[in-house]
Amino acid sequence: MIVITGGGGMIGSMVAWRLNVLGRDDLVIVDSMTHPEQWQNLCHRRYANYFDKNELPSWLEHATGEVNAIVHMGAISATTEQDWGRLLDHNIRHSQFLWSWCADRGVPFFYASSAATYGSGDQGYDDASIENLRPLNAYGYSKHFFDQWVMRQVEAGYAPPQWAGFKFFNVYGPNEYHKQRMASVAFHSFNQFRDNGTVKLFRSRREGIADGMQSRDFIHVKDAAAVLCWFIEHERVSGIYNIGTGQARSFLDLATAVMTGTGREPHITWIDMPEDLEGKYQYFTEARIDRLRAAGYTDPFLPLEDGVRDYVQNYLMQPDPYC
Repeated sequence: MIVITGGGGMIGSMVAWRLNVLGRDDLVIVDSMTHPEQWQNLCHRRYANYFDKNELPSWLEHATGEVNAIVHMGAISATTEQDWGRLLDHNIRHSQFLWSWCADRGVPFFYASSAATYGSGDQGYDDASIENLRPLNAYGYSKHFFDQWVMRQVEAGYAPPQWAGFKFFNVYGPNEYHKQRMASVAFHSFNQFRDNGTVKLFRSRREGIADGMQSRDFIHVKDAAAVLCWFIEHERVSGIYNIGTGQARSFLDLATAVMTGTGREPHITWIDMPEDLEGKYQYFTEARIDRLRAAGYTDPFLPLEDGVRDYVQNYLMQPDPYC
């Protein structure tokens, strides 16, 4: 049995999708869903049971021998979250509890870190080391804090038999509709273009970077889920790994792909960056995936245009957009 926390979220529900594709339905979904439509992320899933996050510790007390792995995707993922107490409880303490439970019982543990741990990217985006990183916001720091804690546990010899942390870069695709402001630029671009005939992009405030040329490593959620499930199937691989395509693309490229995917002529409207993002905004991210490839993951990633076309035409433009 595989436990997926945050299983009602975007990546969690798509990990469940991928496991279903691979023939597994012995899944326990754990979440604390607050959006009124988020339940639809699970409508097409096959799984054994669902628990609220607060029920999980009690259930785990009696689940020894039944759990084959814990996939911990549950977290506060808003980069604008400023309540450190909430981040401490959700992103650190709960993660530490699950790590310890897995270490004590010999159960593999996989968890979501974030590319936000890299901060401005001045130190690069190399997952070979987590030292000297400086996140730009409290969310990124909460993820970095747990990464550091994990490495101390590993060095002390207190770890699950297999473990992996995943620094997800900019994930887009189906089942993100509940994320509101934190949903991908692809999702927001589609809605803007559908409703207003134009897509809003931030003007650049950095010399040498033109408007719209701010860049990210955009990865389709199906690819992200495939990587994670590969780790579940390869028991000897542990560590912290970047999950991205290894190729940065501009927001202008992404927005153009979204608009082209609808079959209409693209149109861009330029806007100023919100004040709450000023000084906390990454102008460039690009995952180094050498270690992922060296670990044995060889599947190709969807090119941006193909991934966006799949998202727009097979989900966003359909009566039922859920995967």
